Amino acid sequence: MSESAAEIYTTKADFAYLRVKELVLSGALLPGSVIAQAQLAREIGISTTPLREALRRLKSEGLVELDAHRDARVAPLAAEEARDLLEMRRSLDPLAVALAAERRTKADIAAMRAALEGLRPLPGNPAYEELVAHRKFHAALYSASHNDLLIQTLDGLWDKADRYRRLALEVERGQAARDRKAAEHEALLEYVIAGDADSAAAVMREHIDTSLGAQAAWRLRKHHPAEDSAVEGEADA
Repeated sequence: MSESAAEIYTTKADFAYLRVKELVLSGALLPGSVIAQAQLAREIGISTTPLREALRRLKSEGLVELDAHRDARVAPLAAEEARDLLEMRRSLDPLAVALAAERRTKADIAAMRAALEGLRPLPGNPAYEELVAHRKFHAALYSASHNDLLIQTLDGLWDKADRYRRLALEVERGQAARDRKAAEHEALLEYVIAGDADSAAAVMREHIDTSLGAQAAWRLRKHHPAEDSAVEGEADA
């Protein structure tokens, strides 16, 4: 991208942050890979100074690792982190949709319906935009909880979780699994709109337990059997 492309952002560091984050989450920068900072800065049309600022921000989010010599690499995937993410989401996502069923507004309902219209089960090699659409629907659900701390926490978990979804999608899913995930998304919307907190939470627990995140945790545990990990599943939460 050109220098002028960065000008629409508040700062070049903001632009660099969003661009590098997209490269990480899309898989263009692979987990564990070294980030050639001078080359990357040239490719996205900025200097290395705002890039380093962006990398420090991504480090605080657990997506990048920096050492004392300013060398940078994409954070590797880890069985323990996959387990931790799954445990957090098992607790927080059902809580969020239960609260959403109690507190959703007309504006929330419109946002959830609009997000579902653009949602399709993730393919084997999802584009960044497809991951964004998936996140948009889940964000519309948990934003309707109107619990700011819960929303911020789930926002923070989502970026990390996307990298594990991509790992799980390396194994082809059958159409039945894809259809099940689509049906769960529709059921979540239906129960939240209907104000049925218990049913919304129950569907969400199933959605997480059979999620791509659960599948990734299981796959990583197989390669690191000494680490405690979580549930085997097959899907798209």
